[in-house]
Amino acid sequence: MGLLHANRLVSLERWKKWIWSFVRLTLIAGLSFVILYPVLQKISTAFKDKSDLYSPIVVWLPEHYTLDNFIKAIGIMDYWQALLNTFTLSALTTLLTAMSCALAGYGFARLKFKGSQLLFACVILTILVPPITILIPVYLNLKDFSLMGLIPLLTGGKSVNLLNTYWPFILTSATANSLKAGLYIFIFRQFFRGIPKEVEEAAYIDGAGVGKTFFRIMLPNAIPSIVTVLLFSFVWQWNDSFFTTTYLTSSKVMATQLGSLPYNLQIMLEDGANSKADPFYLSMVQDTGILLAILPLMIIYLFVQRYFVESIERTGIVG
Repeated sequence: MGLLHANRLVSLERWKKWIWSFVRLTLIAGLSFVILYPVLQKISTAFKDKSDLYSPIVVWLPEHYTLDNFIKAIGIMDYWQALLNTFTLSALTTLLTAMSCALAGYGFARLKFKGSQLLFACVILTILVPPITILIPVYLNLKDFSLMGLIPLLTGGKSVNLLNTYWPFILTSATANSLKAGLYIFIFRQFFRGIPKEVEEAAYIDGAGVGKTFFRIMLPNAIPSIVTVLLFSFVWQWNDSFFTTTYLTSSKVMATQLGSLPYNLQIMLEDGANSKADPFYLSMVQDTGILLAILPLMIIYLFVQRYFVESIERTGIVG
């Protein structure tokens, strides 16, 4: 009787294991479909000829393969120049953001001062507050940048217009106020809190100050969190269209070039006042431009995904 009961329990546990595996597989397959379907659709559309748009037999695989969509999108977007500008902007803001947020995170983790908890609560609040709520005052401050009144003293009463330059991104990144900076400070703070205090105390005994301890001891041990912040910051800055199109209006970066792609393509295809470009063809070229914009990120991810997953696990974001 006892043996029969034990067999039933083993069978029940086995069924539970199989059911959980099936549910997990279903969820992963569903999420993968939601994420990969738009990308696969854009890849299929990018190689289609204009005649394939109205062919009833063409769904995924094009009947007439062509690179004409890539040629048009690259030409209209000035793709190579936009790629260089976007990479420069993203790399610059990423490095400055990682440096400033690492300093802020270390300060909140180890340097206790009056009001530090309240100040850190305000940092967490920046994660929850939509950026659009503070856009107008930030925009006006950058349009008439005075550095608390110091610049007008040097220029004879004139402020500086920082819009349509990289300076808004440089200043916000260097002061830990860039896109998602609150999240990065939180990541660094949690990681530094996990490092034993004995490591710092040993450095203090050897005569190291706070700065030397941070740069020589703490920062080399924070490689996982640094990798996480670098990748997150680079990808979010690359994909950002809200702040980029607000601060940069004429600079050739991916966000502005993608935004003007449909309009420029329509002007190029329209022969006369009464001639209208095919909206489906416009959508096809625009999808090709989007694919070209995310292609560098996909290539980068192929090389760094192992380090990215390892750094995520070690920073304590999950679990």
